[in-house]
Amino acid sequence: MTTDRLTLTAVHDGFVFTAAHEHPQGVRHGGVIVIQEIFGLDRYVQEDVARWAERGFEVVAPAMFDRQELGFVAEHDPAGFETGVRYAKANGPDSAMGDIQACIDFLAPRGPVFVVGYCYGGTMAWLAASRCTGLSAAASYYGGQVAGMARFDLSCPVIVHLGREDPHIPADETKAAIAAAHPDVQVHIYEASGHGFNNDGRPESDLADAQLARERTLALFLANGV
Repeated sequence: MTTDRLTLTAVHDGFVFTAAHEHPQGVRHGGVIVIQEIFGLDRYVQEDVARWAERGFEVVAPAMFDRQELGFVAEHDPAGFETGVRYAKANGPDSAMGDIQACIDFLAPRGPVFVVGYCYGGTMAWLAASRCTGLSAAASYYGGQVAGMARFDLSCPVIVHLGREDPHIPADETKAAIAAAHPDVQVHIYEASGHGFNNDGRPESDLADAQLARERTLALFLANGV
């Protein structure tokens, strides 16, 4: 597969940002927007883009911090973490939602559109399910601010994945907050995994947990496709 690069225009401010783009293999099931962690479109995002394309989805992964630094990619180390957090705060929710809405609008003419996000992207996926239009389903992985947004109205079915060993997100409290506001939302806690467990090969990732979460997300997307 060859990943190409798109330029899209945010709907709220006209900012032109870049995105990785992959065509589906086999029968097309819809479009998937992959929302990065704070480290940019790193190799883990690229691997996720390829996985979704292999499952029959056209994939767009917006570079969420292009307003702060074009083409930003950081290592998963303290310096990368510090810069990523700073960029996430500077970008703000309105810019994030404007970029995601532009991705939805790009994909929507060709079928249902789904969003999946990790860490920072997990929070943005939850927020997109509340604020964006045109989503058929959303998957939120270990979003640190989801518990605080639990009472937001949702426009589509959502699934949430949390790691039991995540030192940043209290899994049981987050699940309880979501259940109180949205008892229909699936929330899964993975006992062997920590934060970032979708990133294969990292110490906090259990491959069986990661694969199970992917299959659950795929099932939700297929159940809500057209």
